[in-house]
Parts: sequence; C-alpha cells; structure tokens
Amino acid sequence: MTVLDRLAGALDRRDEQPNVALAEDIAARGDLAAIAELAEAVRSGPTRQANDALKALYEIGARNPELIAAQCPVFVEALRSSNNRKVWGAMTAIDTVAERRAATLVAELPAIIAAADKGSVIAKDHCNSILVKLARAGYGELAVPILVERLRSAAPNQFPTYAEEIAPVLTPESRPGFLAILKERLGRISQDSKRRRVEKLMAKLNG
Repeated sequence: MTVLDRLAGALDRRDEQPNVALAEDIAARGDLAAIAELAEAVRSGPTRQANDALKALYEIGARNPELIAAQCPVFVEALRSSNNRKVWGAMTAIDTVAERRAATLVAELPAIIAAADKGSVIAKDHCNSILVKLARAGYGELAVPILVERLRSAAPNQFPTYAEEIAPVLTPESRPGFLAILKERLGRISQDSKRRRVEKLMAKLNG
C-alpha cells in the first residue's frame, strides 16, 4: 500500500481520520519521501486526493513543522487554486512553518494576502497568524503595519481574537494606530463578551 492509498478518499472514507493517522505515522518516522509524495499529489493529483494530501501535510506540520518546511513552494502554488478547500489547507500548512521559513514567506506575502482576501474565514485566520509569526521572526517592520491595517476591516466575530494576537508584536510606531482602531471599533461590538475582551486589551496597552 502506497502513501496515497492510505488517504481517506482512496479508502472511500468521508471522515479525516485516515489522513490524521497517516500524518501521525509519517511524522513519527520522519519519512521525507512520503512527504514528497504527498506534496506531488497536492500539486498534480485529482481534487479529493490533493485535499487529503494537504490535510495530511498540515497535520504533519502541526506535529513537526520542520518536516514539511521544504514544501513551501507547493503550498504557495496551492494558494492560487480555485478550490477553496485547497486554499485554506495550504494556508494552514504555511501557518505551521511560518517562523521556520520566514525569509521565504515574506517574499510570498502578496500571494498569501490575496488568498486570504478571496478565501474563507479559516484562510483569514491563518493569514493573521502567519503575519504575527513573521513579526516574531524579525519582520515586524513589514508585517505589523499590514496586520494593523487588516484589523481595521476584520469581521466582528474575528476582531477581538485578531487584536489579541497582534498586540504582543506591536512596534512602537504601530501602537497608536492600533489603539485608535480598537477605540473606533469598540462602539460597534454588540456582543458583551467580545467587547469586554477589547476593553481589557485596551486597558492593558494603556496601563
């Protein structure tokens, strides 16, 4: 049985458990050949196989990011897919390796941001996380202004989470603008729990 034969679609399964089990096995063995085979399936396999392979790859990345870090070009290429599942799967995979491949991914930010803008909430969540990780990896001057500007138009449900993620990587230059966005958006947050989170963050930053 090949690696691809162990994917959920090949087993005629509708759940993700076979993909997760495969990822756990590959991660435990550090099987780079299997990872390369999955990456090729993402690049050229049929839709279901590509989706399953991406799931397995980002599950491997969650367990050992270094194992899939070399596949960044495959993930960035997948961001341009018309298949939404493939786009957010690729974004998830990139998120797992962002700090380890920061220099590579900084050069691919236009593609990452474009994919988030046209993609699902999941893609947008991972874009925010990727930018935060790039900031932590030494690219704050580039990443933080983008984060702050994107926060301005973040969906209400995501706004508090994004703000909380961004706050630890703020640069001195970006802090006033960040606080201004929090203040401006606060009055438009209707859910008490979300409003309290933003108020708490503002108090912390102003303290």
